[in-house]
Amino acid sequence: MLKKIVAFVLLGLIMGCGSTKPKIQTTKNGVVKNRTPKKSKTSKTATAGSETRSSEVLESTSKTMVYSDQVKEYVSKYDYVAKNNMKKYGIPASIILAQGILESGAGRGTLCVNANNHFGIKCHNDWTGDKVYHDDDSEQECFRKYKLASESFDDHSLFLTSRGRYATLFKLEKDDYKAWAKGLRAAGYATDPKYPEKLIGLIERYDLAKYDAEVLGNDYTPAPKPVAEPKPTPAVVSTTKPAPTAQEPSKGTNTPVAAAGSYTVLKGDTLYSISKKNNMTVDELIQLNGLSGNAISIGQVLKVK
Repeated sequence: MLKKIVAFVLLGLIMGCGSTKPKIQTTKNGVVKNRTPKKSKTSKTATAGSETRSSEVLESTSKTMVYSDQVKEYVSKYDYVAKNNMKKYGIPASIILAQGILESGAGRGTLCVNANNHFGIKCHNDWTGDKVYHDDDSEQECFRKYKLASESFDDHSLFLTSRGRYATLFKLEKDDYKAWAKGLRAAGYATDPKYPEKLIGLIERYDLAKYDAEVLGNDYTPAPKPVAEPKPTPAVVSTTKPAPTAQEPSKGTNTPVAAAGSYTVLKGDTLYSISKKNNMTVDELIQLNGLSGNAISIGQVLKVK
């Protein structure tokens, strides 16, 4: 009898140890679909030992916070692939790397981890390989799945060279990464209006254009790094009636007055609704205003540019 009791206890422990980690549903025929919860992190820095690591939130198909050293690690891991593909297909290595960083969260985004998809390429009608389903512009969209990261890089190059809408890109100079970044957006690679700006920012922050110069045999001059602006000081919220300011509603109107590039919080507003009205992300809104969380108050003036 004692043996039976012990056996039941062990069986219960084993069944209780199942993992609850969310997964992207993968399939070869595209029939089974599970919704994957989205994750978002908004921390700007983290301390490792005595060093402070700078970080940024990358708008990959699953929003991903990465540190600068992780981006550099990604570049050093795939720069040779980007240069080889530049030689073979004529796409600037800087553009390949910047798109890979942005779309995959420097290799740490959910879609990249689960499907080796570094460029957010969806299935489309001509894809016959493995698939995964992932929330993007719509819920549970079909994305391509690869066995190896190199397959994703090659497919990205083939994707651009085999579709007529990207043909104008290949008339551009191979070292004109700004024109390529704008051309990708114009050709419909991404719906984000800030997509060119994000690619150009990554290329210049991490000196990715030097790989174009290496392939072309040109001298490389780093782009000037932008000077960091001082962090804005959060407004102090008082429990009493606030003193009149230039941003308060003027007499005889219900519409608060805000300076250009600013937004005055109205009743019912959330950071999400404000970010959508101003074509930006919640994380960008938080970082631009130096907010420590999602709490906002009616009449508070937020920077939106």
